Amino acid sequence: MTDLLKVRNLKIGAHVVPPQGKPFDIEIVHGVSFDLAKGRVLGLIGESGAGKSTIGLSALAYGRGGVEITGGEVSINGRDILKGSLGDLRKLRGHEVTYVSQSAAASFNPSKRLMDQVVETCVRHKLCSRSEAEARAVTLFEKLGLPDPQNIGSRYPHQVSGGQLQRIMTAMALCPQPDLVIFDEPTTALDVTTQIDVLAAIKDAIHDTGVAALYITHDLAVVAQVSDEIMVLQHGNTVEHGETGQIINRPKEDYTRALVSVRSIEHEEKAPTDAPVLKIENICARYPGLSADVVKNIDVELHAGQTLAVVGESGSGKSTLARVITGLLPPHTGKVIFDGRPLSAELAERSKEDLRELQMIYQMADVAMNPRQTVAGIIGRPLEFYFGLKGAARDKRVNELLEEIELGPEFRDRYPAELSGGQKQRVCIARALAAKPKLIICDEVTSALDPLVADGILKLLLNLQKIEGVSFLFITHDLATVKAISDSIAVMYQGEVVRYGAKSKVLAPPFDDYTDLLLSSVPEMKLGWLEDVLAHRKMESAGN
Repeated sequence: MTDLLKVRNLKIGAHVVPPQGKPFDIEIVHGVSFDLAKGRVLGLIGESGAGKSTIGLSALAYGRGGVEITGGEVSINGRDILKGSLGDLRKLRGHEVTYVSQSAAASFNPSKRLMDQVVETCVRHKLCSRSEAEARAVTLFEKLGLPDPQNIGSRYPHQVSGGQLQRIMTAMALCPQPDLVIFDEPTTALDVTTQIDVLAAIKDAIHDTGVAALYITHDLAVVAQVSDEIMVLQHGNTVEHGETGQIINRPKEDYTRALVSVRSIEHEEKAPTDAPVLKIENICARYPGLSADVVKNIDVELHAGQTLAVVGESGSGKSTLARVITGLLPPHTGKVIFDGRPLSAELAERSKEDLRELQMIYQMADVAMNPRQTVAGIIGRPLEFYFGLKGAARDKRVNELLEEIELGPEFRDRYPAELSGGQKQRVCIARALAAKPKLIICDEVTSALDPLVADGILKLLLNLQKIEGVSFLFITHDLATVKAISDSIAVMYQGEVVRYGAKSKVLAPPFDDYTDLLLSSVPEMKLGWLEDVLAHRKMESAGN
């Protein structure tokens, strides 16, 4: 079997300019080597900062954000692309090698129709005529299971769903009939139900076209469904490389074994207390300008010291419910009762005590903190605002909170840019805890994190719940998270709660159709799982 891609002793560095101090150079990939044959898929797996995307982009001879390839060899079809001219690279990119990014929504031009963008590379590289490129695109739309393949290209990006847009980006990458496609976390931002469809479409497209692929992800269960072999990376080094079956079933290295066994949290469901800390009664709400309700007739409650998981796919109304609870979206019917008292529907009308006792942790820690403030400033702000703490008293409490989140006082003078994703989320947790709340709303707080880091955050939250007695309303689309952390569960679908109760009851059969779909869509760490699920659904569909 002929090797399409050969990487030898690849070294990649970066020039870092910190908010304070002198700029410096670091090496982020340390002599990585591998081969990839035509028709094969290599999964690149590892936590954030492992070098996965950086290595993947090297197949385009590209360094993102000041990153530079400093050594080694990257050969495509027998030639070292690092020694080629800029003109050679322009011929390579979008023809021999194409790229599918994590966020399709951020990658399309919102002012251009989808078909114009899908065929652009073919036309610019003069690979075929416009009409031939469009015919290729329609064929790919059909293969990828897109609705109305003849006409969907006439739509704009905002007129299709996230899952559909991700498949259209895959069609864009396959349209030039490349030799190699780099898939960079193509399903990470998708719900589990949508992820199944996109994974199946990607796998079928790879099989049908015979293209080679690098599949970059931090989810080992996902990569096991599409890859022939897996390379495990950590801190820019290869930890382990082997056939998918060997990596999944017989890992040799401790780090690989940790990835395989992640999400081993055992959380014993707690019985409800007498009085709920949060009670939501018959809430209906809609956004201004819309005639239909986004959340409808919601009735759930959360007891002190417990965790209610609100689960459902994108658009089911989970985050909208959180906006109602926090006062950012007043409901037109129903009420929110907090600690025995009704809360004002409007945030501006709530008391300082209401604000203090109900805190929120957001999904994207990157944009939830002021990049110009130190960790001590970020955590110290609620201490000043709610309790008037200043000087030594404030510093003492900041240090205590840093110890609680398992970072330590040595982090107090760092800026957000100097923290990892998991460390940033821990600082956001400390900021919420600084107010001594009774309830914290956690809105997808682990969905953007690697499994090992997310596992640590969940364990931290459970430990803090024991120490502080705080209640959590945990919004997520990740069923593994739900199983790990919740005492009760509310399943939302199209703005309504379709299943609600104690975790042991909600996760026990018989299931309603939607809950059954959610539970069956959680990727499992075994070969052939995707095919088994698709076959089961096909049988059910035929039976109906």
